[in-house]
Amino acid sequence: MTTDALPPTAARTVEFISLSHLNPSTELAPRPSRGIDLDYFRRYVRTLEESGYDYTLLPYGSSSADSFVVASAVGQLTERLRPIVAVRPNTAFPLVVAQQLATLDQLTEGRAVVHLISGGNDAEQARHGDYLPKARRYARTGEFIELLRRAWAEPEPFSHDGDFYRFDDFGPGFRPFGDTIPISIGGQSDEAFEIGGRQADVFSFWGEPLTEIRAQIRRVHDIADTAGRPRPRIWVTFRPIIDRTDELAWRKAYDYAEKIGATFDQGTFGKRHLADTPQNVGSRRALDFAARSEVYDRALWTRTASVTNGAGAATALVGTPETVAAAIVDYVDVGADLVSIRGYDTLADAADYGRHVLPLVRQELAHRAATGRRGTLQAEHPGALAPGFDADALAGAR
Repeated sequence: MTTDALPPTAARTVEFISLSHLNPSTELAPRPSRGIDLDYFRRYVRTLEESGYDYTLLPYGSSSADSFVVASAVGQLTERLRPIVAVRPNTAFPLVVAQQLATLDQLTEGRAVVHLISGGNDAEQARHGDYLPKARRYARTGEFIELLRRAWAEPEPFSHDGDFYRFDDFGPGFRPFGDTIPISIGGQSDEAFEIGGRQADVFSFWGEPLTEIRAQIRRVHDIADTAGRPRPRIWVTFRPIIDRTDELAWRKAYDYAEKIGATFDQGTFGKRHLADTPQNVGSRRALDFAARSEVYDRALWTRTASVTNGAGAATALVGTPETVAAAIVDYVDVGADLVSIRGYDTLADAADYGRHVLPLVRQELAHRAATGRRGTLQAEHPGALAPGFDADALAGAR
């Protein structure tokens, strides 16, 4: 295993995100419930905190629980975990959202984060009365961000007459616990890159091959540099599948893909709402990668994306905890600052990642910071699979 010296800029840190689930229903074993299992939810968020996660995402959809209310509960059930509130700008006035976020930030003593979802599916947007075309939705997000920050910072009342919002003599607004609240957006369209590079604190990607992610990060950074503002931190999301050996992990992965595909074919997780070709660029990219290859780099697997028709963050990292941890460090090396890892066996996976994966990543990065050299975890990867393991043969045998 290599212990090559690293360039001075290569000693990086990473923070971990997971998504909080409200009940035990999963893509592997869906349950006919849209409600909150309070005991399960309490156990879930406490598991995230005890397992060393830094953030949890509270998602938003037209039929989901309210993300602000859930985020407030996370804040009261934990001491350190930072709630990331997903907000769609079509659903609330920006000054009200600024007030809600500042309140959450005060209650959690500075832990609030917001993730703005511009909207990638016309049908889902229409369920809450939003009929703007996609490009205009990102323009609205840009104005929304501007007003959030002004609401938190302006010392005197101000008025605004923009393309999407108009008001008179607002403020001063309710202040956050600190100076501001981090704002995240994501997307793969040109409009998403422009707004994210020029205005966001965090830009989020779904898991893609390393070469592609590196190029996308460079694009975001170039836009920020041109705008003369700090570069957004980079958030990348994966769905790891781990086991004691790489071969066992791959067997589990193919079994999972079969079950997940059946779940989506039955419409349990919303495939019935998706067009044959998804509208959003991120989903189309995921399907394109899946069509070209099932496996990329050290451990990235795309079949989970193809069986869900690119529905959300679905690409997996497959292997032992050591393999998956090393793969995560590969993404840190190309510029990831925040890594979201959430499993398909949701609560059990969250605990397993906290026990077996997060410590390995942090140990490797701490070793680098202390020595300026790679640790034993981060060998140059020999390929996507353990030597001698034939994933194609396994797939064909199923």
